[in-house]
Amino acid sequence: MNLPVVTQSQVAHRSLQQGDRTSGYVLLLPSLLVICAVTLFPILYSVWMSLNQVNLTENGYQLQFDGLANYNILVHSGVFWHSVWFTVYYAIVTVAVELVLGTLIALAIQNVQALKGLSLVVMLIPWSLITVVSAEMWSYIYNGVYGILNALLQALHLIGAPVTWLGTPTLAVVSMMAADIWKTTPFVVIIVLGGLQMIPAEYFEAAYIDGANRWQVFWHVTFPLLRGSLALAGLFRILQAFGVFDLPFVLTNGGPGNATQSLAILGEESLFQNLHFGVGSAIAVSTVILVLGACLLFLSVFQSLVRGESA
Repeated sequence: MNLPVVTQSQVAHRSLQQGDRTSGYVLLLPSLLVICAVTLFPILYSVWMSLNQVNLTENGYQLQFDGLANYNILVHSGVFWHSVWFTVYYAIVTVAVELVLGTLIALAIQNVQALKGLSLVVMLIPWSLITVVSAEMWSYIYNGVYGILNALLQALHLIGAPVTWLGTPTLAVVSMMAADIWKTTPFVVIIVLGGLQMIPAEYFEAAYIDGANRWQVFWHVTFPLLRGSLALAGLFRILQAFGVFDLPFVLTNGGPGNATQSLAILGEESLFQNLHFGVGSAIAVSTVILVLGACLLFLSVFQSLVRGESA
């Protein structure tokens, strides 16, 4: 049996590659340490705090291991489960509407060649606004006394008296969703529009030559090729929607009552207002678990749809 002959140049090349690899790890080490310090350590410490009773002292705080006691408090808390329900419901509705609306707007921009640049600039304005600034703007729009929304609807004779958009639970939830959809739909538009740019024009031409109409072209050509872009946009929006804080904090502060109290607002209230650091950490950890579960569920459902279409 003939054994492969390793020349001296090959040995030198391999040793050089090994040296480059080692040098790369050494250069990455400082950044990895920084990432662990600012990201991994706080996460692990939050998990540890959620398993302890945190007692404030004159010198700071003391941790007393308490097992799952903080999680037991959450399980038996109606306020916590209401926040879970609101966060999940809010995420499902807003993400679904934004994916559908963003896809429709992206298709419209794709078909308007003359004003495509201007359309993109206009679409980026809501997304570029800081959420706090956007929320303050919508609070003025929804104001029951001098809000422009009431003035416009009264001028069109659609309502007879001013409506307190943020004063009742149902209207407050709908109003907050509308503000979120207005701001974050442009993000979906940009992602989907990028996916549309990657689809070769020959696919559409071949479909029209075969006699397909617009709906058939979209459903059998455009939509299957946009699945990756839609999945990416959906994942990013799920992560953002489950962590929503600034918009309800500015618009309603979780009210009226606790109608718009998200998990993030509940965690902030427990941590920084009530100083219940153990319970607040348990809320944060529960939110992370919920977000991971939602992302995995979204991916599994999306993959099953893809398999069903390809079968």
